[in-house]
Amino acid sequence: MAVAKRKIGSLEVHPVGLGCMSLSSAYGPAQEHDDAIALLRRALEIGYDFFDTATIYGMGGNEKLIGEALRERRNDFVLASKCVLGFKDGKRLLDASPNAIKQACDASLERLQTEVIDLYYLHRPDRAVPIEDSVGAMADLVEQGKIRMIGLSEMSADELRRAHKVHPIAAMQSEYSLMTRNPEIAVIDTCHELGVTFIPFSPVGRGYLADETLDPSEFHEDDLRHTFPRFSEPYFSGNSQLLDALRQHAADTGCTTGQLAIAWTLAQDKSAIPIPGTTNLTHLEDNFNAAAIDLPAELLAKLNEEFSPESISGPRYSAKSQAMVTTECFEFE
Repeated sequence: MAVAKRKIGSLEVHPVGLGCMSLSSAYGPAQEHDDAIALLRRALEIGYDFFDTATIYGMGGNEKLIGEALRERRNDFVLASKCVLGFKDGKRLLDASPNAIKQACDASLERLQTEVIDLYYLHRPDRAVPIEDSVGAMADLVEQGKIRMIGLSEMSADELRRAHKVHPIAAMQSEYSLMTRNPEIAVIDTCHELGVTFIPFSPVGRGYLADETLDPSEFHEDDLRHTFPRFSEPYFSGNSQLLDALRQHAADTGCTTGQLAIAWTLAQDKSAIPIPGTTNLTHLEDNFNAAAIDLPAELLAKLNEEFSPESISGPRYSAKSQAMVTTECFEFE
């Protein structure tokens, strides 16, 4: 079944992109090098044409993987990366100053083995630097031909408006799923108003909405989900009944629960491009094919009711993690 492409700026891509973070970090040890290379190349074969990475993923290692795996087919996909969250001497750092952004871009271009990054995001807000200054530096990179478009990540609707006044913003990336609907407060509407493409990350709820039943006690010690309240008790168990309903809806629809979760994000915003990540080749195909699932209005309404923000147990982030972003929160969080 042919699926209509969606737009980021002047570029068109398949409605589902590939988030590459989990190949190098986040949910435990990095995937074996050869397996990661094989997955990236398989993604291109399937039809993925939008790949998302960042400086901080694997301390630059994720960008190197993409450069190694895909450089010979660079014209076949849209490439997104991010700056501001970086690293030095093996430690994370946050720096959105103009000089740091420009240095980070040059380093990313080298690791990615490309002459231009199609979409370059400010990965996180840096309260020490006015966003106007950061976007101004990104605009210089556009002028120099090093990047094609500018994006923001995990920022508020107000920051999006401020940034857009300096230079057109092509995309806003934030977590969005049945479990996390905060962008509905203001960001999605602002994206529509300004002509900005919304890019949901973690549309499968960081694995919570996948087919496999999670057991947080079995998470690797380096798994980031140890720091997220919803993967700890009492919140984890408190949301389990929602999964039972989701599995039944998926069975009735003839798809996996992960596919249903992705299809929901696509239906909620007809211009959004979710970027689920995976290290599993079967999930890679399932995620891509979720774009062909057309959810009936009745089922969409039922999902929106069952997974209303008020029905989700626990906050998205800890207080420490929430302090690093400026995304809007619901009053009851």
